[in-house]
Amino acid sequence: MTKLPIVVAIPTKNEAENITHAVRSVIDHFQAVVVVDSDSTDGTRDLAKAEGAEVMPYTWDGKYPRKKQWCMDHVHPETDWILALDGDEAVSPELLAELRRIFLDGRPVRPAAFDIPLGYWFAGRRLRHGHTIVKRSLVDRTRAHFPEPDDLAAPGMGEVEGHYQPIAEPAYRLTGTIEHRDLDPVGSWIDRHSRYADWEAWLEVNPVVREEIRIAKTRQGRLFHRAPLKPLLSFAYGYVYKRGFLDGRAGLDYALGLSFYRWQIGLKAREMARGAGAPGTSNTLTGERP
Repeated sequence: MTKLPIVVAIPTKNEAENITHAVRSVIDHFQAVVVVDSDSTDGTRDLAKAEGAEVMPYTWDGKYPRKKQWCMDHVHPETDWILALDGDEAVSPELLAELRRIFLDGRPVRPAAFDIPLGYWFAGRRLRHGHTIVKRSLVDRTRAHFPEPDDLAAPGMGEVEGHYQPIAEPAYRLTGTIEHRDLDPVGSWIDRHSRYADWEAWLEVNPVVREEIRIAKTRQGRLFHRAPLKPLLSFAYGYVYKRGFLDGRAGLDYALGLSFYRWQIGLKAREMARGAGAPGTSNTLTGERP
């Protein structure tokens, strides 16, 4: 089988529960598969190597580039196209077939990036409806880059870029999915999104940085940012308008979880604005740290 002229980079830290499935979904189909690991202590590296992946160590120095851009700079740079895959994600057969039609038909690939929807699993169930996450996961690194907003002091994200996409034009949306099947307990999802809410709240009280990031958000994210009553709107959009109720209890739990996440952002932002937020919060009036 002819391999796709694409390198897969999988950033990890303690992904032993998921990494075997992630590597198996791509190892036979792509030019190279590289796990970029941040000092895992749970055997992630050994599991990845056992499936045939290369392993590169990564230690963040607290500056730019962060981890995903570092992967774009250092993981087999001789190959233009790179697919970023999280440790709890896997490439679906439908996406593989779509990529083969695009990259193996002998014609030049015009887009600089491809936006790929996630097939999202929550509480052990594959969601077929509700809010859909789309990620700019596949890019021509010669025509794409992550922005470097002034958010290094923000809490919540650390070594990995926040919720923004690499900048690349033109970008084309694919129909095949990356399957996001996290085998960790739901509590891990809640803890992770609490950290994400810290970062999002910090942006709310640092509007200059928020504007730097806005250009690298998806269109959906840019529109939602302007909306009022975000927790209620999030629930109505995902559960009612996008018919999340058809996914049963998992659909309800997921819609409630996202609504709670939006509520956390607003609450934490108001707390930060009063000067009682997490360390690293800037004073938006003076531009100085409190």
